[in-house]
Amino acid sequence: MRRALILLAALLAVGLAALVLTGADDMLLRWAMEEQRDTQNALARALRALRAGDPGAMAAFAALCFAYGFFHAAGPGHGKILIGGYGAARRVGPWRLSGIALLSSLAQALTAILLVAAGLWVLGWSRERMTGLAEDSFAPLSFALVALVGLWLAWRGARALGGGHAHAHARAHAPGPDGLCTTCGHAHAPAPADLERATGWRDTAMLVGAVAVRPCTGALFVLILTAQMGIFATGIAGALAMGLGTASVTVAVAIAAVTLREGALASLPGSAAIARVQPMIELGAGIVIALLAGRLALGVI
Repeated sequence: MRRALILLAALLAVGLAALVLTGADDMLLRWAMEEQRDTQNALARALRALRAGDPGAMAAFAALCFAYGFFHAAGPGHGKILIGGYGAARRVGPWRLSGIALLSSLAQALTAILLVAAGLWVLGWSRERMTGLAEDSFAPLSFALVALVGLWLAWRGARALGGGHAHAHARAHAPGPDGLCTTCGHAHAPAPADLERATGWRDTAMLVGAVAVRPCTGALFVLILTAQMGIFATGIAGALAMGLGTASVTVAVAIAAVTLREGALASLPGSAAIARVQPMIELGAGIVIALLAGRLALGVI
């Protein structure tokens, strides 16, 4: 199992490096943006077919919404950065992180639904007002929150690296198989069980909130049009389908991040080495998250 993890992690790392070095990541980005535009145009045609009552229009509309969410997530986005970075930084299981990725994508769709419902029927806002608010206010806020999460992870990793008792005795005291010192009985680094413990609801709420605060512009487009057509429930279904499409990418990123982390840790000789290296990984991942999110924030200000 350990060798399989190491091999899979190495293959993923080589694949990511090849994408960057060959410029394929830029090609992928351009492809995703073009497909997103084409899908949005197809959505407008699907909405007209829905209004005309064409058979099969609803199924085609849902499929297009899912595809839009997929292409949207394949482009530059804060959700992938946060979920992937957190998965690399913390020892959280793949199923739990995948669940957080799914929940954050659906919560992002819910934000769009609430914004349009409140904007149209409570506040009387125009389409331009709502999309402008999403792009000019919610987007930089979301990036800033993601950057703060990155800084928090970096601080937590740095604090673990600088633990006083752990480093004062690290050379003089040898850890046993349970992670406790064989000389004094103290834990000089986090125990493996502590490292592997799933994060609590606060971490989950933090991750979901940082992603969900920015509604998807495609979901806003669909929700506003369907509201004007008198079929807002169809728009809600479409927004949720977009959320599932987005989740298909973020879940894959979550699994890849966990696999890379576990593959790297599996190559280490024992729990004591894992306890020493894990804070370094958390520190590095936190810094990367903060830098990437900060760059995205500056790009939309």
